[in-house]
Amino acid sequence: MKTNGEFKFPYFLVGIALGAIAGLLLAPSPGEETWKYLRARSQKGWDYLHQQAGKLRARAEGVIKKGSEFMGSHRDSVDVTTEAEKQAYQEDKRETLGG
Repeated sequence: MKTNGEFKFPYFLVGIALGAIAGLLLAPSPGEETWKYLRARSQKGWDYLHQQAGKLRARAEGVIKKGSEFMGSHRDSVDVTTEAEKQAYQEDKRETLGG
């Protein structure tokens, strides 16, 4: 971030630091209460994320299971089709080469 030959980034960092200090000094509750509140809120956030990750994991496992079942039932037909295509190719190759 350079404007008119000056770097503005250090001013930005100083502004963030001053804002954080002012916020803590002017907070309506004492420091220890604020820290307890922040700790409780962050714990709730972690719990929520953990819960959502568990739900996502369960959904993903369900999708994988359904996909495996689908592919399992169609795997034999794909193998047969692939084998038939290989045979047709070999026959076509023999006819083309005159062998």
